[in-house]
Amino acid sequence: MALPAGDDSTISARRANVIKARDSMRGRVSSKGDTPASNGNVANIVTVVRILLVPVFVWLLFLDNHENGVWRYVAAALFILAIATDGVDGKLARGRNLVTNVGIILDPIADKLLIGGALVSLSILGDLPWWVTIVILVRELGITVFRFVVIKKRVIPASRGGKLKTVFQSIAISLFLVPLYSLFSAISQGVLWFDWIIMAVALVLTVYTGIEYLVQAWRVSRQTPQAPSA
Repeated sequence: MALPAGDDSTISARRANVIKARDSMRGRVSSKGDTPASNGNVANIVTVVRILLVPVFVWLLFLDNHENGVWRYVAAALFILAIATDGVDGKLARGRNLVTNVGIILDPIADKLLIGGALVSLSILGDLPWWVTIVILVRELGITVFRFVVIKKRVIPASRGGKLKTVFQSIAISLFLVPLYSLFSAISQGVLWFDWIIMAVALVLTVYTGIEYLVQAWRVSRQTPQAPSA
């Protein structure tokens, strides 16, 4: 019995998607070159590993149950390892010409999941006020969504303080994850003050670079010629 036309087209579309996905995995995995790179290249693998580390890190953090024991330090070490590899996948992709559309999409997702997972976890545990987490996440998610919306129409120059913002966010979160104040009880207040100073700098840079990016987008939109109306 012949399949309905609708079912036949659906099967054909699925088969085409399978073939496309299979073909995307062909190509260079780690070697340099000018031929197409595989979506399963080493840079993308590093990015995927970073994403997979997020639930493990969060689970270990809550496993500690706010006792500042060994699991807390293991969770902190895992976060530091995952966030430190942020530059590794990008360096591999650019240095070996392994840049792919999949990698371009996955890299910022990995960053947001790591930062977001750490901030939300710290707020749930009561170690970080919720307003700090909300301000940072609104900026990060908002700019990410905005970037994907406008990227097809125009390229927005990267914020000059973007990398610095990420560095301070990573350091601040790491300091809040590692309970150094419990190790240095004699100067615990000084340690906490230092942690908050770094977090304050990260917060200011987060808001500033977000505003700077929107201003850049507005300037570019004014310079881009508008298509005549029909």
